[in-house]
Amino acid sequence: MSETVSLVSLMTPSKTVQFSYPGHMDFKVDLCYLSREELIKLRKRCLTTKFDKKTRQPTEILDEDRFMSDYVSSVVKGWSGLKYRIVEELILIDTSDLDLEEELPYTEENALALMKNSSEFDTWVTETVGDLENFTTSRSQR
Repeated sequence: MSETVSLVSLMTPSKTVQFSYPGHMDFKVDLCYLSREELIKLRKRCLTTKFDKKTRQPTEILDEDRFMSDYVSSVVKGWSGLKYRIVEELILIDTSDLDLEEELPYTEENALALMKNSSEFDTWVTETVGDLENFTTSRSQR
């Protein structure tokens, strides 16, 4: 007879996988899947409670800037191959002094700026991270 296995002991709070950005196979982004529990903790860290004088009830308010910053640092773990020519397809930038074939280095600040200003990139990251199947099949790269 086999031993009883606890599902809780098998669970992992996160997993990072490298994905190629659609239409740009050389632009690779390391994305981290967060469990539901981890996402709830992240959201709770960004909530403040204020007293509403009209309703005389406490009201929770989400600090959207902090949430976006914490979310990006939690799910976007790095990238390579993000050339300025790709960046200018995602957001409006001044490329007059840039070599379009040079790469924009990954920093949390650059990742946050891209997520805040490119709805295309934000949507792709959110959809990719939200699909558990992207993190359950064994792949070295996508």
